[in-house]
Amino acid sequence: MSFKSRISRLTDFWTPKLKKRLLIAFISACILFLIWVIYLGSTLPSLEQLENYNPELATKVFSADSVLIKEFFTERRFYTPLDQIPDTLKQAVLATEDHRFFNHWGIAPARLLKVIFLDIITLSRQQGASTLTQQLARRLYLSPQKTITRKIREMMTAIQIERTYTKPEILEMYLNHMSFAHGTYGVEAGAQIFFNKKPQELTLPECALLTANLQRPATLNPFRYPDRALARRNLVLGRMLEEGLISHHRYRTAMETDLGLVVENEINLMGTAPYFTEWLRQNLQKEYGWDLYKGGMNIYTTLDARVQACADSAVAEFLPKIQRISNHSLREKKVLSNYLTPEQLNKRSLDQWMKDYAFVDSVLNDRCAVQIALIALNPKNGHILAMIGGRDFNESKYNRAVQAVRQPGSAFKPIVYTAAVDNGYMPCYEKLNQPIVVQQLDGTRWAPKNYDESLSGRTTLREGLCRSLNLVTARLVQEDIPPRQVVEYAHNMGITTNLDAVDALALGSCGVIPLDITAAYGVFANQGVLVTPNAIVRVEDKYGNVLKKPAPQVKGVLREETAYIMVDLMRTVAWQGTGAASVSVYHFYRPAGGKTGTTNEYTDAWYITYTPQMVVGVWVGHDDPALSLGEKQTGSVAALPIAVTCIKCAHDTLGLPIEDFDQPAGVVRLNICNETKMLANEACPDVINEIFDVRYQPDKVCDVHTGHKNKGEHIPRPQRRRTHF
Repeated sequence: MSFKSRISRLTDFWTPKLKKRLLIAFISACILFLIWVIYLGSTLPSLEQLENYNPELATKVFSADSVLIKEFFTERRFYTPLDQIPDTLKQAVLATEDHRFFNHWGIAPARLLKVIFLDIITLSRQQGASTLTQQLARRLYLSPQKTITRKIREMMTAIQIERTYTKPEILEMYLNHMSFAHGTYGVEAGAQIFFNKKPQELTLPECALLTANLQRPATLNPFRYPDRALARRNLVLGRMLEEGLISHHRYRTAMETDLGLVVENEINLMGTAPYFTEWLRQNLQKEYGWDLYKGGMNIYTTLDARVQACADSAVAEFLPKIQRISNHSLREKKVLSNYLTPEQLNKRSLDQWMKDYAFVDSVLNDRCAVQIALIALNPKNGHILAMIGGRDFNESKYNRAVQAVRQPGSAFKPIVYTAAVDNGYMPCYEKLNQPIVVQQLDGTRWAPKNYDESLSGRTTLREGLCRSLNLVTARLVQEDIPPRQVVEYAHNMGITTNLDAVDALALGSCGVIPLDITAAYGVFANQGVLVTPNAIVRVEDKYGNVLKKPAPQVKGVLREETAYIMVDLMRTVAWQGTGAASVSVYHFYRPAGGKTGTTNEYTDAWYITYTPQMVVGVWVGHDDPALSLGEKQTGSVAALPIAVTCIKCAHDTLGLPIEDFDQPAGVVRLNICNETKMLANEACPDVINEIFDVRYQPDKVCDVHTGHKNKGEHIPRPQRRRTHF
């Protein structure tokens, strides 16, 4: 066919009618495209959204000594002004992500066409064409999925952002909003997690590594993929060299530098005192909801990181030993059989497994873990200085310091003695240390024994508490201070759990919360005043406005004379009685009171000790009360070493001065005859010095031992009266 013939046929095909149809189709397509673009425009962020940039910011939790102990967030981000971000980091980001940032108006058409061409040639979508503003638009308002619709919306939003903000403002938003890997958003969070630094302290290689993470945060995470991160960091350094931002010397030096990561930061994200901060989070979420995680608040707490470190160190030192002793006592068939799977029993018999000590210990370590609760308080203001709620927060989030209800055993006795002293029964008051029958919670009758199974005659309250004699305390409740009155005193001193008014209460048969009973001991240290434990000093919003500043809840619950007499009794416990190891073994020589507690079958071990400046309470046991800590694992053996080591370390670390308890004017010390408990005369063979509330001091001189001229002389004595709440 000739050329003219072909032209003739083409002319015949390209008729006016076809031209008209094609024109109509083209116009229709343009109209549809315009409608589509208008629709996309209607789904873009509003001008109000663009003008009110309000990123999600992490909430910071600080200790009393200004240590950042925890962060609450959905996105771990802290806002840093542009002038506090080093120029090196800005240059690294611009050189790598958008070197023409200050010259475009949100999109770069030439760059976009080039990338589209390369994507067509390579049949892929691997080439990036987004400007820095487009990346910010995508991160702020759009989804990350790769579609034409999203790309057009991204470009349109970028143009709107450029019209709304200045270039420095856009760069500041970008550096604070983008992900820098490992769950961090913004340069400050990235600098903290990778280098434990503030942005201003970053070096050139560190700035380059942060910039490297921007491209693909998940796959370039330097903690997970150090080789990939290193290669990308070096590429960033190369781009800075190409742009003339660094010299060849700085480039070579930076290339030879390792990543410089602070590796422990990766595993310490749960923060300091995790049981404390989780308890705090649960309480604050009820008040602030999701603002707690994205409002950028600053929470200033009572916890002292130095005291917490002392507590953590004491637990780490002694708890493994307690676990080994517990394992030894629980290494029995009836115990192990509860934890072996059918597959394990099919593989080996129970007797065979029992011979494998390493295996048995591993099972017991896991399934019969010895747990702990530790609370340190300032008795004067109720500040919680340290909190440990279990062996390992990663294993169990259950906070035994504030959630567990455990029998206190003899640690409850000081409350019984408080009721007695407050009602006129002074430390020299005597009870028979003889067998007794006690009514239990279930209505049955029980004949308790002293721990050392000793029996004797008339025994003073001081000796009864010092030696923790069950029989003396039980008789005191049966004969002098009724259980209902003990319950009244306990609740007034801060015990919140239900207490049954039965005789067995004298020996700590009813459960208490460790935080409660530790606070109750603080009443002794604080001259009879209960300050409810508190954890928050103040809460501020991201602008520094105070949202919350709780006032201490203070309540006088004991006469200061009663509190001081109890302190004096419990100093005897700590220096000569069941807590004497605090001085003889652990060399805690400060003026201090304390009391041990042990429950039947060595299920629970307690020691609570205090000075005028601090109270530390420790409980040790298993979550399953059917399990024993082991033979002879009393409060003085299992709990005292941890409590005393902690409180001694805390006083030394904080540099607290040696402070004694203030003796009130209503308390006197008198020499009395140990036999008659009257004022001693020169003929008395056994004279002791004892403490008294002036209302209940002896009013007669001993008339049994002769040879004193004032025999039988009367001294005026106020009428005894009982004190009730």
